[in-house]
This record gives sequence, structure tokens and C-alpha cells, in this order.
Amino acid sequence: MKPGRQRLDKWLWFARFARTRTLAARLVEEGYVRVNGRRAEAAATAIAVGDVVTVAAAHTTALVRVLDLGERRGGAPDAQTLYAALDAPPG
Repeated sequence: MKPGRQRLDKWLWFARFARTRTLAARLVEEGYVRVNGRRAEAAATAIAVGDVVTVAAAHTTALVRVLDLGERRGGAPDAQTLYAALDAPPG
């Protein structure tokens, strides 16, 4: 993988969009994740800072811009530093 890039499933796990890396890979493989508007075909899809990721979860859809790739899975406050929400808050 190129420097400054990370596997999509790993990033989704670090950013806490999935409880396990296996579940993150399943989200990708089942077609629930898009990168820059294109459906991600594989969990190993490389993403970089600045990419836009869309995750269609069971009860919500998240549209976020990647701000950092992360080095480990931390708590929720750490995870929230990895992305910026692009969808408007309800209200």
C-alpha cells in the first residue's frame, strides 16, 4: 500500500463505524460503503486523507471526510478526530 494510505476496513474499525474489523470488512463486501461516491469493492481498498466515505448502516447513513488515518483503535473521542461529518445535523 502507498504511504499515506490505509485499508478501508481498518480505518472503519479505527473510526468506530464497526465493532470489529471483521464486521467492517463485511460492511464493505456487502456494498454498504462508498469511497468518493464509488462503491468500495474490497475491504483492502486504500483510502487517504481527504477522501469522502459514505457508510450506510442499519439505522443511519454517515457521510464523512477522512481527516486522519489513525494508528490504533481508541475511545470514541479519539475516533471522532479521524473524520469530519459532511451531512447536515437534523433539525
